[in-house]
Order: sequence, then structure tokens, then C-alpha cells
Amino acid sequence: MSLFGGRRREGGSEPPFAPLPAGAGGGAPLGSPAAGARPEPAERKSVQGTPVVGGGESMAIIGKSIVIKGDLTGEEDLVIEGRVEGKVHLPKNRLTIGQSGNVTADVHAQSVVVIGRVAGNVSAGERLEIQATGTVEGDVRAPRLAVQEGAVMNGSIEMSTKDAPAAAKPASGPTLAPAPTPLAAGDRRIG
Repeated sequence: MSLFGGRRREGGSEPPFAPLPAGAGGGAPLGSPAAGARPEPAERKSVQGTPVVGGGESMAIIGKSIVIKGDLTGEEDLVIEGRVEGKVHLPKNRLTIGQSGNVTADVHAQSVVVIGRVAGNVSAGERLEIQATGTVEGDVRAPRLAVQEGAVMNGSIEMSTKDAPAAAKPASGPTLAPAPTPLAAGDRRIG
């Protein structure tokens, strides 16, 4: 499989582009079936179990052998199967950390799916999903959070919508003292 999701033909290589038809000046437009190009599939296949957004949206894949150190920004959906260190900022797009993905960065995207490992704070504008094989070592912030059984999540969780007030004021009335802390087995309360 290539970096851009194409597949090689078994038993030989394929030219990187379709050959032009005879009389290429005024013939069929490039990319049309008459020009020898294959039509795009309606739905993209997943890369090694990684869910992929389909339907004509642009998406990039960082392969297993790729290492990026620095800030990563963009305006398309991204699947990380390699290693990224720094910052990942995709505020309007979906980010998927694939099964072999290893991200040591603060992450901000519209939607985040963690199948691999993230060490850093994760902020999602709409939704964060940590699948059973996923690990997040850092604070998470998202209005919707899905954590599958078996996933590892070490850090604080903040779930609020953008429209919610920053701090809700309690209704007027008596204030309650905090409940006493339960003692562990064998501990005694002194005083």
C-alpha cells in the first residue's frame, strides 16, 4: 500500500498516471473514463483497521515509518500511523491516531479517535473516542467522550459545551459542609 492509499498491482508496477489517448490535444478531458483513468471509489477502505472518513473529503495519512518533530497544522482529515512530537492543530477536521500511531503532543481537532497512543493533552471540539487499544496520558477536553473497555486514560476530564456558562452559580440557600472522608481499613481518626 502506498502513502496515498493506492494499491500496487500484483506482479508488476503501475504507471503513476494514466496514459494520454491518441491525439491528446482535443480528446477526452483528463481524469474522464475515456482518458483511461479509473473512477474514484465511493468509499475509502480502512488502513490496517483504522476507520477512515469517506465520501470525497480530503484526508492525509502519516505512515508507520514517518517521524515528524514540530507543529502539525492543516485543513483536512488526518490519520497518524507513525510518530509525531510537538503540536497537532486541526480545529475543523477529524484526527485518527492509528493502531501503530504514537503521538507525543498537545492535540486539538474537531473530532479525535485514539486507537494508538497519545502522551499530551487532547482537546476535541465535538467528540473524543478512545478505543479499546488506545492510550491517552494527559488531560482531555471534549463535549462528548467515548471510552471503550480496555482503553487507558490517565488525566483529568473536562466535558462542557461552548455555549454552557463557565461557572454555574448555586441557587441561594444554605451551604452544605463537605462530606467526611472515609477511612481506609486500619486507619483511626484522631481528634
